[in-house]
Amino acid sequence: MSTEHQTDDEPTDESTAEPSLEGTYDPRETEPRWQDYWVENDVFAYEESETPDADTRFTIDTPPPTVSGSLHMGHLYQFTLQDFVARFRRMTDDTVYFPFGYDDNGIASERLTERELGIRHSNFERREFQEKTRDVCADYEAAFTSDVQSLAISVDWDNTYKTIEPRVQRISQLSFLDLYEQGKEYRQRAPTIWCPDCETAISQVEQEDTDKHTKFNDIEFPLVEDGNGEAGDDESLTISTTRPELLPACVSIFIHPEDDENAHLVGGTAEVPIFGQEVPIIEDDRVDLETGSGVVMSCTFGDQTDIEWYQAYDLPLRIAIDESGTMTEKAGDYEGLSTQEARKEIIDDLDDAGYLLESRDHHHTVQVHERCETEVEYLVTEQWYVDILDSTDEYLDAGREMDWYPEKMFTRYKHWIEGLEWDWCISRQRDSGIPFPVWYCEDCGEPVFADREDVPVDPLSDDPPVETCPECGGSDFEPESDVFDTWATSSLTPLINAGWDWDADAEAFEFANPELYPMNLRPQGHDIISFWLFHTIVKTYEHTGEVPFETVMVNGMVLDENREAMSKSKGNVVSPEAVLEDFPVDATRYWAAGTSIGDDFPFKENDLEAGERLLQKLWNASKLVDQLAPESDYDEPDDLAAIDEWLLAKLDGVVESLTEKLDAYEFSKARNELRTFFWSTFCDDYLEIAKQRDDESAAYTLVTAHRTFLKLFAPFLPHVVEEIWQAKYAKADGATSIHVTDWPEVRGYDADLAAGETAMATIAALRGYKTTHDMALNADLDRVEVYGDVTGFESAIQQAMHVETLDVVEDDPEISTEIVDIDLDYATVGPKYGDEVGDIEGALATGEYELDGDVLHAGDVTLEADEFEVREEHTYAGEGELVETDDVAIVVQA
Repeated sequence: MSTEHQTDDEPTDESTAEPSLEGTYDPRETEPRWQDYWVENDVFAYEESETPDADTRFTIDTPPPTVSGSLHMGHLYQFTLQDFVARFRRMTDDTVYFPFGYDDNGIASERLTERELGIRHSNFERREFQEKTRDVCADYEAAFTSDVQSLAISVDWDNTYKTIEPRVQRISQLSFLDLYEQGKEYRQRAPTIWCPDCETAISQVEQEDTDKHTKFNDIEFPLVEDGNGEAGDDESLTISTTRPELLPACVSIFIHPEDDENAHLVGGTAEVPIFGQEVPIIEDDRVDLETGSGVVMSCTFGDQTDIEWYQAYDLPLRIAIDESGTMTEKAGDYEGLSTQEARKEIIDDLDDAGYLLESRDHHHTVQVHERCETEVEYLVTEQWYVDILDSTDEYLDAGREMDWYPEKMFTRYKHWIEGLEWDWCISRQRDSGIPFPVWYCEDCGEPVFADREDVPVDPLSDDPPVETCPECGGSDFEPESDVFDTWATSSLTPLINAGWDWDADAEAFEFANPELYPMNLRPQGHDIISFWLFHTIVKTYEHTGEVPFETVMVNGMVLDENREAMSKSKGNVVSPEAVLEDFPVDATRYWAAGTSIGDDFPFKENDLEAGERLLQKLWNASKLVDQLAPESDYDEPDDLAAIDEWLLAKLDGVVESLTEKLDAYEFSKARNELRTFFWSTFCDDYLEIAKQRDDESAAYTLVTAHRTFLKLFAPFLPHVVEEIWQAKYAKADGATSIHVTDWPEVRGYDADLAAGETAMATIAALRGYKTTHDMALNADLDRVEVYGDVTGFESAIQQAMHVETLDVVEDDPEISTEIVDIDLDYATVGPKYGDEVGDIEGALATGEYELDGDVLHAGDVTLEADEFEVREEHTYAGEGELVETDDVAIVVQA
């Protein structure tokens, strides 16, 4: 994210001067200055030595972003939500552990390096390519750090990590060794989900569905035998497929047991056209009767069902597609072609040979690798797995132990676990990643594992810990060349943060910082519940027997203004750089607080504009407070004025409410409540009263309320409140930053809140009266009658609105009421009464109706209260002019 517009200018006297409330607020100058100040002065450092009690700290397990590009709006939004929590908790707890990590191992980093340097990983020795990857990632990480700091994310930059650094490599390899010893890991040659573009195995979680246009091809298979014996020369069956390139891998044909039309084929055999292999016809209830012809070919392998059939019926293995998506020798004349090329040529040849009965357009859902969007294949390869299918109930129970915000996100977690079909494949055939600490005996294949004291190791360059195989005595070893899935390391972030390691003396795993585990909060997007959240629970639960965090806060995605996902291909991407060219960082934070967590939402500028207006309102109000009460602190007077005690009592309620909302991660509700109270009650109402006064009670209330507002706004608008606080309160408070001061507490003020509300409504109504009559706000009013309870607030009303005589009247004013119209709710009345609607309208037009409480009798019809609305007009018969609000009636005698 570029911040050149903020930092290119040469420093000025203004930018280096003491904070001041003079002049206008300039976020372009102010924001980078405080960002630098916070970092240089370690304002957000985790103070371990001062936190003996675990209840006085708050720990956040932040998601390490993938190092593969620049910040996007999702980063800006997600990081800002995390920062709301960190800043709020830093003021309510003694300290906050808020680290930052970079996920710089795995496919994303490898592809970034290849793209940046114009090379292929396969052209280099692994260690050489890894060094190139580290260099490329280091440049991106430095830029990313600067970008995150420019968003005012209050990270402790002394607590950072990279998922490829030696310390993390050690933890990752220790995790592997521990799970293997527990019997939770195994190596197996079996069908694997494979990405031909990345040329590596992937796990189930790395697949995503995409809609694809293709052809549905009806292909004739000559029948050799049916269930009763030899078939006739012209007998055949038809199979519909979107993947004719799998014909050379066909090993059987399946028919549903309830398919009466084709039941006679079961037990027979058919010949695969062009390729000639004879395959059995078997019945199985996994056949989809609704798709195609209802007769299905099974190939090794086209999908998950093929794998299930292969295992259930001990079918032969015919691999027709290799690791790069190229046809093998099993494909005969099509060997060496890509799958797409082979598909086209096979269709043409089937057509020429008379086997292609029909080829029609078809849209269907396919699985692709989420990294490169390449359609996956299923190959038989040797991989390492974590056994998760046997423990799904435990992982569900672990999920139930945590608090979920919003609660509905647990359902996504639950559905993912319930839909699992594979164990977790953790090995990858890549160069950028953490190596498996394993060698294999070349004579017997026995695995030899690194000693815990030696890791991290790289078997390609390090020797095994033994000279001979403990199983057979062999002396030659083959190093494991695979690396860990990146999620096998990212899933360890709570253990990385807490310093999990093997203690050789204690012969146990221990934490260097046990006070950090389990962590308080895991913030993340809903799109990686199945990636990061689930895998973290798996790993940490198996290693520690505990859930890794107490609470999960799951955010939604930022969409474009049409509620579509942002993507470069659609041309609808909004970049943080562009947003921050036009708006202050604090305005973007105001925008980020505008949506309930968990919900996807469209990006619109109106909230940014509202945020910018709020910054100026806060600045201007602060200047006025400073003029009216120039000191940083005032003693509370013995007798607070009623209006002052009312404001502070109302502010107590806001403090209590906001604290509860921020505790519950209800940022949007907290933001809106705070803005409304500050703007309407404090600025529009109370400040207008305070401007007419010069007394200790007003000064104390102004400073007390203002200081409280700055702290309440601190999580949302950190720059502007820091500037104001430093200018007015820092010297008296003695803290380095408002962000390390204490969160406001309820002070216990007691006031007649209802009378105060009525008084404020009276002031607002009189202000409106003066505006309507083109009167200055300080113009005098001779006499005002208030028909409502404003006991104790009379002088405040008189001072604020310059009222000579104020009479409070207990009786209602002499008001006559006339019905001027009755509106029907036609959406309800029309369908319900049909032809009678005309009669109802006629009765209303002639006045032939009767209101009886909440019901209306019109003609022969009786309407309920929700089917109509009465509009009334009030007329005041006395002297003066009536001013009405929802809360109070006022008569002005100017």
